[in-house]
Amino acid sequence: MTVVDTTPPPRLPVRDRAAARDHAGGVSPMLSRLAAERATGVLERERGAIYLADGWVVHAESSHSPGLEVLLLTHGTLDPGVWRDAVEHADEERGAAGLLLEAGLIGRGALELCHLGALFDAAYFALAPSSAPGRFRYGPGNWFGVLRPVPVAAVERETLRRRELLDRLWPDPLPDSAPLLPAEPVAAPGLTARQRAVLALVDGARTASDIARELGRQAFATLVDVRRLAAAGLLTAQFPPPVPLPAPGLALPRVNDPDITLLKRLRDALEAL
Repeated sequence: MTVVDTTPPPRLPVRDRAAARDHAGGVSPMLSRLAAERATGVLERERGAIYLADGWVVHAESSHSPGLEVLLLTHGTLDPGVWRDAVEHADEERGAAGLLLEAGLIGRGALELCHLGALFDAAYFALAPSSAPGRFRYGPGNWFGVLRPVPVAAVERETLRRRELLDRLWPDPLPDSAPLLPAEPVAAPGLTARQRAVLALVDGARTASDIARELGRQAFATLVDVRRLAAAGLLTAQFPPPVPLPAPGLALPRVNDPDITLLKRLRDALEAL
């Protein structure tokens, strides 16, 4: 008589994504170490900079996202002359934020809201994977000042949340930074007013960051619209140009390769072009 084992098989292990990220050191191990040591200064990375005060994030900047001034000035929240005066007179003791609030030129809530939007936008780009190492410069203060410090852990969580959301919408990151081209859809879906405004500026030259600046919107909100439009087949990204071949007659670098004959043949072929 055959005995059948009815014991259920052991459950397969489920990967804890959050734990895996923590084990890997988070988005930026250097940023986490700086937070632990309560450092003050600026972390400079390939696509942006993050300012710290006592280990808290107090400001962030990136050329890939509209600055705080864009969000404040485009829709008339603040007069351009007032903003320039505050930036020019800012120092390490009283940043631009403190000067604006002391003069009663903008409400604290409005300034905090715009600043946090610009901070998380710039941090998203600054913390993007890069081929160059980051560099931290110790030093007190920054031109904007301390308005509403944000824990490093909160900045990293928000950066990961944004990456995962964009990947769900459209898994190709090329539209985030490349010039955008309009596409001919098979059947155009209904668009929101925000998406129509974005699509109207797609001309083959502007990037998502350019469009965000023109509209005076946060970069991430524009990236969400861009990826949704890409998923709907309404726009596409322009691929970067191919890497040019070496000019004819260009000498190849010296190498320690026993099979030097192959390199000589390659050089001869290039010179014959």
